[in-house]
Amino acid sequence: MPELPEVETVCRGLKEIVEPKKNSIKKIETGAKSLREPFRVKELKQSHGQKILNIKRKAKYLLFELEDSYLLSHLGMTGSWRIEDQRDNHDHVRIFLQDGRILTYRDPRRFGQFDIISKDTVDDDRRFVHLGPDPVIDDSFTGEYLFDQCKRRQTAIKTLIMNQEIVVGVGNIYASESLYLAGIKPQKKSNKMTKKQCDLLVDAIKETLHEAIFCGGSTISDFRQAGGSEGCFQNLFFVYGRDKEECLYCSTAIRSEFITGRNSYWCPSCQK
Repeated sequence: MPELPEVETVCRGLKEIVEPKKNSIKKIETGAKSLREPFRVKELKQSHGQKILNIKRKAKYLLFELEDSYLLSHLGMTGSWRIEDQRDNHDHVRIFLQDGRILTYRDPRRFGQFDIISKDTVDDDRRFVHLGPDPVIDDSFTGEYLFDQCKRRQTAIKTLIMNQEIVVGVGNIYASESLYLAGIKPQKKSNKMTKKQCDLLVDAIKETLHEAIFCGGSTISDFRQAGGSEGCFQNLFFVYGRDKEECLYCSTAIRSEFITGRNSYWCPSCQK
């Protein structure tokens, strides 16, 4: 499933493609099959004729900012946006732009979402109201904040940083990579974390996510940037997916273990 760096990459690509403030929506067509939730066809018609003012990311959602509302898009597991050159059986949303092009959402597994929400209610929307700070854009995600969250929980630290109510966007890949960079074993109990370790981990999370965004995200199987290109951060993994391979720093064999249902990777020498 695309995580924060992949969604941010798609967001930036869409801005280049669509050119907000220069384009309006003529109409939106939705497919006969629903995505994760049924299309609200009547409400989506409210976007017809509205100018696209901006395209931004909120957590792992894309928001097309219109004059009085947002079009909301979640990529699910296999979703992607492109300028349509030919139709595909897995095309489920078509946005007809004023300049004559068609922006098309493709999603073979149909786990994505596409909706419209009022600007007045976006912060109280059920998809956003429970979310923690964004490590890329929110100054509130600090070592002190993480330490406060850790000291009252006994869950594994990897599980905690993947909890979207604690911090958004740290998926399985980026949790493993960040913990390696911070030198912290993923199984370590949250309430055993020191303030210094929380400072190191927050810095590692931010560094990992920014580097992944710079590389265009990670393409493991299905992820594509806006327009169809692959990301390349997977070529820089320290531990993720490298079970039994040598650590790039100390040559110790990387180990893996399921933690809260997700495969986790670490170096037993570099991470304590």
